[in-house]
Amino acid sequence: MTIAPEIRTTTGIVRGRWEDAVAVFRGIPYARTPFGPRRFAAPVPPRPWDGVRDAARFGPPVPQARYPMSSDCLTLNVWSPDLGAVGLPVMVWIHGGAYLEGTAANPHFDGATLARSGVVMVSMNYRTGAEGFAHIAGAPDNRGILDQAAALRWVRDNVAAFGGDPDTVTVFGQSAGAGCVAALLTMPGTAGLFRRAIAQSVPGTYFSTELAAAISAAIAARLGVRATAEELAPIPPRALIDATETIIATMPDRADSWGPMALTPTPFSPVVDGDLLPCAPWRALADGAARGIELLVGHTRDEYRLFNTLVGSEVTDEQVSTALARLAPASRDGGYRAAYPEATAGQLYEVVHSDWLFRMPSLHLAEAQHAGGGRGWNYELCWSFHRDQGASHSLDVLLVFGTLGVEQVRGHRSVSANAADELPGVSRRMRGDWRDFATTGEPGWAPYDSDTRATRVYTADPITCPYPEERSRRLWSEHRFDTLDLLTPE
Repeated sequence: MTIAPEIRTTTGIVRGRWEDAVAVFRGIPYARTPFGPRRFAAPVPPRPWDGVRDAARFGPPVPQARYPMSSDCLTLNVWSPDLGAVGLPVMVWIHGGAYLEGTAANPHFDGATLARSGVVMVSMNYRTGAEGFAHIAGAPDNRGILDQAAALRWVRDNVAAFGGDPDTVTVFGQSAGAGCVAALLTMPGTAGLFRRAIAQSVPGTYFSTELAAAISAAIAARLGVRATAEELAPIPPRALIDATETIIATMPDRADSWGPMALTPTPFSPVVDGDLLPCAPWRALADGAARGIELLVGHTRDEYRLFNTLVGSEVTDEQVSTALARLAPASRDGGYRAAYPEATAGQLYEVVHSDWLFRMPSLHLAEAQHAGGGRGWNYELCWSFHRDQGASHSLDVLLVFGTLGVEQVRGHRSVSANAADELPGVSRRMRGDWRDFATTGEPGWAPYDSDTRATRVYTADPITCPYPEERSRRLWSEHRFDTLDLLTPE
């Protein structure tokens, strides 16, 4: 009979379990409940407990549309390949979910395969939606990111007991998680909590307080209150979620006031408040804010395919023109139509959305890191198994975690030729590069710079070459991603 592993943390002893030679501890509190008198407040460390706390199950998710309400939701999980080791690299995962939803219990984020590659893997739940990201008078902004920082402080104080090195921590995230990683890179309060960062598909949306306040006011108005901590505190989380979903449905009609963010799937993003988050990450990195942190950043080729509601239908020239007018940078040379003369209307519609929302913000973050004197590496995922979705948003997550199965690919109705045979190798290479970066600060190819633009391109046989999306890069070369502001008062 295998003895369940027990570890003493700063707040008490936790008992995990062995699963295929990996020690797994789930549902460890890293902060007190963010409800009751602490609703909309910054996180505080959990209270110590007596005896041994069972850590066999994931903690409950934070309040969101698909899950029931639970108050003790700020927990984290640890996978360790060797509890007796000293100084293993640590990788701390921040899940995505449009700043609206998500849970570390998602089976796609199982950390066992990464841990078996030689790292201590940590994941967390953090406040999402209005609880974590709405601008609320009387409450700190970016509460979800403050939760992440609290989890990183827990890692600093406890991970050595699980075999990890608190001085070799890599924080990594995708989509909204990557947006949070980029914010963490710039926040003065996170200095020293991690050494390296991986940002997969960075969104281009960071809000001014004025824009965030207008969004929160619209949500609160649905509930007959103002967007203050005092007036929202009695509102049940479920009601706040329902009000948010109502506003999401109206967002496209608010583009003239809220700007291009109204064309995204979410009303929330990090708030550039000038204090916790002094400025948008591209400006901060270009000014050297992350000069001492090694950064790996990139995106998938077909980022917008997953969100494109017009896939399979005929896209009109008018729809393309509207998208270009709202999202594309001004150009004297014919813009996207001239740069992509062979593209159909549907392809143009998709590429401009991909560029604005994820591809160019990610590329520009690599460029900003280089401009600020830091070391950064760039990648693009071009491999896919799905003819309809291509190299879509989130596919890189499945490959890095190794949670996309060969039989799952082989049995897909739109599977690409040879994809099932190629999958293990592509997944192993990406995961190995992420592990090497977390271990040494070198993923295995040349750093990105403005001359060579070295980019690791993941295909069935990965190569390193100049950034592949050169036409889009040129279109956006003069654009500066920055804080999004309210265009007109409502």
